[in-house]
Amino acid sequence: MKKQNKVFIATSMDGFIADRDGGIDWLHSIPNPEQNDMGYGAFISGIDALVMGRNTFETVCGFDIDWPYTQPVFVLSNSLTTIPEKFRDKAELVRGPLKEVLQEIHNRGYEQLYIDGGKTIQSFLKEDLIDELILTTIPILLGGGIPLFSELSQPMEWECVESKLFLDKVAQNRYIRKR
Repeated sequence: MKKQNKVFIATSMDGFIADRDGGIDWLHSIPNPEQNDMGYGAFISGIDALVMGRNTFETVCGFDIDWPYTQPVFVLSNSLTTIPEKFRDKAELVRGPLKEVLQEIHNRGYEQLYIDGGKTIQSFLKEDLIDELILTTIPILLGGGIPLFSELSQPMEWECVESKLFLDKVAQNRYIRKR
């Protein structure tokens, strides 16, 4: 199987992944009594490791749940100097140019990577290092907040290979990078 960097993320209709205060409560604005995971379980089962930014890592650490990942987690940060003691067996700090970080992770045998976190996804996109985007759109307009996308030096073409509707309200599209 070839090496791939994949994104699985929810956005508001206006393209934000968090509100103005960094909050994500709006992700639960659609009732989900059966706790439908909207394909996340199937997605994560095909992932070898995660690469996330510091902000996303700190958000996950702040959740009042057990550590949610069984795969290795690599935290991309230039400002964090160590992983908090409680999470040292769960995550590892990586830094440097993205292509070098990816090479280091691939050399350890991890090929199917889940890229998570707004700034991290934006950085990977700027270097054209994302192969697949699974975008779940929550039907809400936040009007501001943390955007999923940022400026690119040139347009990128993607092919929508799958669309699904969850809970009769939530649209999910799977895109493959056209190269």
